[in-house]
Amino acid sequence: MTVPQGRRSSTFTRLLRHGFTDPSAAERLLESVELAPIRSDPVLLDALGATADPDLALGGLVRLLEAQPTPTARRELLDTLISAKPLRDRLLGVLGASAALADHLARHPGEWHALVNYEPHDLHPGVEEFERQLAEAGDPVSLRVAYRRCLLSIAARDVCGTTDVAQAAAELADLATATLRAALGIARAAAPDDAALCRLAVIGMGKCGGHELNYVSDVDVIFVGEAVSGADERKALQAATRLASHMMRICSETTVEGSIWPVDANLRPEGRNGPLVRTLASHLAYYQRWAKTWEFQALLKARPVAGDLDLGEEYIATLAPLVWQAAERENFVADVQKMRRRVVENIPAGEVERELKLGPGGLRDVEFAVQLLQLVHGRSDSSLRSGTTLDALKALAAGGYVGRADAAQLDDAYRFLRSMEHRIQLYRLRRTHLVPEDEADQRRLGRSLGLRTDPVGELNREWKRHTSVVRRLHEKLFYRPLLDAVAQLAPGEARLSPDAARERLVALGYADPAAALRHLEALASGVTRKAAIQRTLLPVLLGWFADSADPDAGLLNFRKVSDALGKTPWYLRLLRDEGAAAENLARVLSAGRLAPDLLMRAPEAVALLGDGDGGGLEPRSRAHLEQEILAAVGRAENAEQAVTVARGVRRRELFRTAATDIVGSYGTEETPARPDQGALVDLVGGAVSDLTAATLAGTLRAVVRDGWGDTLPTRFAVIGMGRFGGHELGYGSDADVIFVHEPQEGVDEREAAEAANKVVSEMRRLLQIPSTDPPLLIDADLRPEGKSGPLVRTLTSYEAYYRRWSLMWEAHALLRAERVAGDEDLGRRFIELIDPLRYPAQGLGDDAVREIRRLKARMESERLPRGADKTLHTKLGRGGLSDVEWTVQLLQLQHGRSVPGLRTTRTRAALAAACAADLISEEDAAILDEAWVLATRVRNAVMLVRGRAGDTFPSETRELAAVGRYLGYGPGHVGDMLDDYRRTTRRARGVVERLFYGA
Repeated sequence: MTVPQGRRSSTFTRLLRHGFTDPSAAERLLESVELAPIRSDPVLLDALGATADPDLALGGLVRLLEAQPTPTARRELLDTLISAKPLRDRLLGVLGASAALADHLARHPGEWHALVNYEPHDLHPGVEEFERQLAEAGDPVSLRVAYRRCLLSIAARDVCGTTDVAQAAAELADLATATLRAALGIARAAAPDDAALCRLAVIGMGKCGGHELNYVSDVDVIFVGEAVSGADERKALQAATRLASHMMRICSETTVEGSIWPVDANLRPEGRNGPLVRTLASHLAYYQRWAKTWEFQALLKARPVAGDLDLGEEYIATLAPLVWQAAERENFVADVQKMRRRVVENIPAGEVERELKLGPGGLRDVEFAVQLLQLVHGRSDSSLRSGTTLDALKALAAGGYVGRADAAQLDDAYRFLRSMEHRIQLYRLRRTHLVPEDEADQRRLGRSLGLRTDPVGELNREWKRHTSVVRRLHEKLFYRPLLDAVAQLAPGEARLSPDAARERLVALGYADPAAALRHLEALASGVTRKAAIQRTLLPVLLGWFADSADPDAGLLNFRKVSDALGKTPWYLRLLRDEGAAAENLARVLSAGRLAPDLLMRAPEAVALLGDGDGGGLEPRSRAHLEQEILAAVGRAENAEQAVTVARGVRRRELFRTAATDIVGSYGTEETPARPDQGALVDLVGGAVSDLTAATLAGTLRAVVRDGWGDTLPTRFAVIGMGRFGGHELGYGSDADVIFVHEPQEGVDEREAAEAANKVVSEMRRLLQIPSTDPPLLIDADLRPEGKSGPLVRTLTSYEAYYRRWSLMWEAHALLRAERVAGDEDLGRRFIELIDPLRYPAQGLGDDAVREIRRLKARMESERLPRGADKTLHTKLGRGGLSDVEWTVQLLQLQHGRSVPGLRTTRTRAALAAACAADLISEEDAAILDEAWVLATRVRNAVMLVRGRAGDTFPSETRELAAVGRYLGYGPGHVGDMLDDYRRTTRRARGVVERLFYGA
């Protein structure tokens, strides 16, 4: 029939006003024969406009009417639709929210009757009611049809608001329970002999076990089997396995009616590699010996759902004590948090921002936090032992384990995110947790959640707000109540008991929870503004401390720094307002002794950890350092005061370098650990070497000015040797040097020598005066004749000695020589003097090579400490620093004259040059470089952790774990660290045997 244009325009406008996005298509559907009896009834348009997607609802309704078998059936549906508001709301609500259920109704057009009348018991059906509705299903196909019928009624109550999201999730779990029972019944009927041999219990896990299932989700289960009395156990388990497998297939396989959902048994002991069915005794043995922390976490949601329920209850009762002891396991909290991080890391990069379940601020963050708290406190408080997330959160708040306001916000966020997840899955009945990108999908999703003014904009704002709340509270949820336990709370607010607070601290890895609570009380109690800021900072800081090997030390050091700086206006403001500063401080304070010791001597260096004007963590150049130190020396009244200032600068810059090293090695929440460990080693070696050179330059200027005014009677230069000359100093390294002087014109040589010796003596004295600053030890043992030779020589004396008496080891040692302080021209001429010695024109003869090898072998046998493990000694051990350096230096001695790139004092640069000149293969060079970098990092780590130098791994457990954290090994992986070190250095030793010893 032809519709007048005016009427068309009026209908078109009405459709737009009622939320239709394609009014033209909707007009055509309204003109269809099936809707003729009611198309003019305003009730219909109003009801369609109230749905999530009016276009989808109208299309589904027309399809349902077309599918009715007779005109009478069609008329019955139309009459009921107009006259019965409950049916109208439920039916159109489902059709507007779920294309999949619309398809189901089109295939089974009589099932709309299930939505007509609801008795009171239908409003919140349980397992028994669903079992009655599935009772007629005797095969997989009819079971699917009956399941969809039940699902239809759940969805109808959900979209109409009769049930909230938690009730809908519980109903879905109850329907899954009834379906598993029906499927097992079908399997048992198909194999009565198997059923007679065994007892089989099905344990619901995950969201099914927790009574919080999604519309479309794998149903996680574990099977427990036992032989009936008198039956052979092996045959009984085989029978139980066949029944379990058949039950899984009944639910999972696709038929003409589709599938129900996959049944996933991978949470069982040993996962998919383990037997599908085990006896109770076998389960117990596995959990007692082999289970990981996450497996106990998973058991929080275990409940018997099908099969032999008595056996299922016995399973729960047997394993429950183990579940509630899980928090006592070593590295418990770290394991759980690491598992959470791993989940996030495995999300494809393009999906992270749309991931409702697993992404940051998603559902899993709430669930992990709640489960962590349950495992810690459920040992002593049975009220917390619920498998349902929201029930457990409510119990945690009631017990004071979580702040009530925090719990309320999390409850609200969790409900909203679960509602989004339900509506997304309901549309196609597909398993997904991704927020759709299509605007039409987002519009339907927003309208389904009651957001009608601007569905897409409101949805995205609400979604981001709730994920932001979850992200903010995720860590705070665990740590905030520790502060509330020692702070003044509002009347009526529950708090953690002292025992509960201690439990939580022990779970976090604190060895002395009583002391930790005292520190928290000292920092956070009271009503001052300072205490209020500390209460804001500490929940996050406690988490960062717990991420280290020694949380106790981190918290103690933080208290010390806070006590020292508590009255300065900028300190807490820096930590509160500059994002990086607080985390950097937490990492530095809990990583070992060296950095905190340096900081305690001048706590104002905390400013370096921020992003602002404190200079940041980038080490300063030698020129910058020399300029600062020389300017300070110029202002000082005497040499002692001048060197005190220079040593203060050295302490500050050592702290800056150590902090850079720690933060770069640990990484932060915003920036991962530096992937190039070689670059970090070079940064530390260069920074400490530059700092040492600048300190020596300042000390030399101070001594000369104090004793001789502006001009020393002799030109004087300091030559860096060993690691100092190679720009490879560690935190605890001495300054290996030799001194050279040359009398000024007209000055007597004896007077010049006395002046030079006095300079050296005074420099050594001033740099070692006991003070709060670390001493700088000057070691001149690499000079000609070693300790037996004069401390200072003239350039002429060096020339004469090297011409007549020089030994092979001295030429070898000179490979690292570089001027570091004093007269530049004299230093340059000294380097020109020694170049022919260290880079001989004809290379090395066979005798010289044999001599070097003999010296190396002698050093290995005589200098390695008695009882030291050769495989773990970083300097003299197998494949350690000495092995790599002597191999590289032999190449420098042999080829330095002909290969300019080898004329460097730096080990890694020389190794790269040798590789570029084809003196060593790329593979061998990479093996040696990896070993050298690793050994250097271990030495740096030992100094950072222990506060004193060492060439081997610490023996104390916490110190060894701290070295592991610095090297990138998580809790419980110290053995992996030692294995990796041995493997790396063993490969390097193989290269050394070939290239150095000629084996």
